[in-house]
Amino acid sequence: MKQQYHVISVAPRPFVKWAGGKRQLLPVISENIPTKFDRYFEPFLGGGAVFFSLASKERKAKWFISDLNSDLVLSYNTIRDNVKELVTSLEKHAQHYSKDSSGYYYKVRESNPKNEIDRVSRLIFLNKTCFNGLYRVNSKGKFNVPVGRYANPNIVNEENLYQVSKILQSKDVSIKCQDFEDALKGIGQGDFVYLDPPYQPVSSTASFTSYTDSDFDFTDQERLYNKFKALDKKGVKVLLSNSKSDEIIELFHEYSDGIVEISANRFINSVSKNRTGHSELLIKNY
Repeated sequence: MKQQYHVISVAPRPFVKWAGGKRQLLPVISENIPTKFDRYFEPFLGGGAVFFSLASKERKAKWFISDLNSDLVLSYNTIRDNVKELVTSLEKHAQHYSKDSSGYYYKVRESNPKNEIDRVSRLIFLNKTCFNGLYRVNSKGKFNVPVGRYANPNIVNEENLYQVSKILQSKDVSIKCQDFEDALKGIGQGDFVYLDPPYQPVSSTASFTSYTDSDFDFTDQERLYNKFKALDKKGVKVLLSNSKSDEIIELFHEYSDGIVEISANRFINSVSKNRTGHSELLIKNY
């Protein structure tokens, strides 16, 4: 059955707050994106800020987006196919949360719904109400973030969910759950790839790679570099975000002419004074 949409006047934005999200950096990232491409690939989708920004501008392109986090990909697919039912489920969460925020939060955190709509509703609810909006799972794949302190969190955000659903329903958008190497097979000249992997830690205490229950370590960063280089040889335009770490600078030294240093705030840091004054890198081959 075809979905009925509200009249929506705003561009879509991420429906979850994701560690490493790019909303605040969109202006500088947009300046470094090619003006023309036939196909767009983003294999570390996360909250999707860059994708939503580009796709909402009605560029004529095919969009191939993916992530290794199966719960996140399920969320995108559910918003695409069953947004009305998802909104209804989130409204129920909001009602219960308003009566007993902490008690209800931990009840939902311990739950393990089997129904897909309820699973996605749980993920979004926890993301909107947990400490710092941090998505983190432990080695057993269990969400383990404590409750946040919010007076009135925007749990439902109905207008944005409907707009996200509308974008994802386009026949030009493909979303999959897969490793980045699988996502980048068979691409070539005329294609554009944006890579936003879990960042290489800048110190031994800065590591945060637990978006899935398998960490993204330096071996994966090297694997990513090798893919970057292979795509470059094929004539693919590639833009990569990463930390300003010695390891990444050394790894990509032959692309030093294409490195842009940018300032960024890390809103996910639990210590507020440590959220500002950070530098990140944009690395491109064009």
